[in-house]
Amino acid sequence: MKFCWATLVVEDMERSLGFYRDMCGLPVARRFEPAPGEEICFLGQGDTLLELIVGQDRPVPGNKEGFTLGFQVESLDDMLETVGKAGIPVEKGPIQPGPHIRFFYVRDPDGYRVQFSQNLS
Repeated sequence: MKFCWATLVVEDMERSLGFYRDMCGLPVARRFEPAPGEEICFLGQGDTLLELIVGQDRPVPGNKEGFTLGFQVESLDDMLETVGKAGIPVEKGPIQPGPHIRFFYVRDPDGYRVQFSQNLS
């Protein structure tokens, strides 16, 4: 068995693509409309992808607590500057709980929590 993808129901595909493609650097793997009024986009490369779904019959969940997507970056300071320039508020951090990792949290356009971390070893 292998883990293939995580799915997020989103309100606005273009806004979410702007965040995950442009801010997080995930390339669009495939994008299609399986039915009228519904669109699916898979982002990423390799074995594990992020699936975004928007559709009339797919409401965005209200409670997003307890769910976080994590991205490893080369430079946390550069990422802090990037999110700042994009007008995305830092929800928490930067935090360095030990000598080997440093991270901070933001929210995506739909309120899902996203962590950017830097491995310091």
